[in-house]
Amino acid sequence: MVTQSAQDQDRLFAALANATRREVLRLLRDQGPQPVQALADHFDMRRPSLSEHLKVLREAGLVSEERQGRQRVYRLEAAPLAEVQDWLHPYERFWREKLRGLGDLLDRMPDNET
Repeated sequence: MVTQSAQDQDRLFAALANATRREVLRLLRDQGPQPVQALADHFDMRRPSLSEHLKVLREAGLVSEERQGRQRVYRLEAAPLAEVQDWLHPYERFWREKLRGLGDLLDRMPDNET
């Protein structure tokens, strides 16, 4: 049985798996909240396709949407990314320890002077 938290995590990682969605997040991070059309101007796709990407990001909790008149303005919601960082941390620690071990091994090897 898949728990709600596991489903949320799956939705989050699935949202991040797509390059277009990662670029949308980067744009919102670097340039702040933007209306859909301003975001769409950065991509070579029809607006309905971008809207589908925004829907996935919204359902993953990575963006929020606010109506301002006739426009929908999207804002980055970075809090879920802390969950990704928490998930990745043990792997980072794993590789750091492996590389430290490799460094120690290389330090113990005699220098080959030719």
